[in-house]
Amino acid sequence: MNESMKTLLERRSIRKYTEEQVDEATLDQILKAGTYAPSCMGKQSAVMVVIRDKETLKTLSAINAEIQGNPTGNPFYGAPTAVLVLADSATPCPVQDAALVLGNLMNAAYALGVSSCWINRAKETFERPEGKELLKKWGLPETLVAVGYCILGYADGPAPEPKPRKEGYIVRV
Repeated sequence: MNESMKTLLERRSIRKYTEEQVDEATLDQILKAGTYAPSCMGKQSAVMVVIRDKETLKTLSAINAEIQGNPTGNPFYGAPTAVLVLADSATPCPVQDAALVLGNLMNAAYALGVSSCWINRAKETFERPEGKELLKKWGLPETLVAVGYCILGYADGPAPEPKPRKEGYIVRV
């Protein structure tokens, strides 16, 4: 099996992280992979915001937990880095563009020995006044739609075993 297929078949979402930060060179490679994700009509509508500041991570995690209905939870699972992926709502396929970026980030991370997980509720977070304020603070337009976070770090424990693939996953016609 080639390395690309190995990555696609073995990558798992990790939900418990050590405090060890991903080094800049490795992070840059992961982010570069995100920039090479396919995009609708080649518009490259996605924008990645790399969040490593502990206070910002804490704030975003708290908002996310509140939206989730678990205000004492930690939906970022202690990961030291989160990459927020947004896309320009004025383009034809912003959600699809951002989703492809998130997929590339997670697969590149695994290929480089970094753990990851897609975290939802970014859309709801950045529709709130505090989310809009963060976009403004970062110099980003409110026309961006937030699609998800890719949390990055190193697993604190073994990766979960894959679940069996469901019946009827593939239909050939």
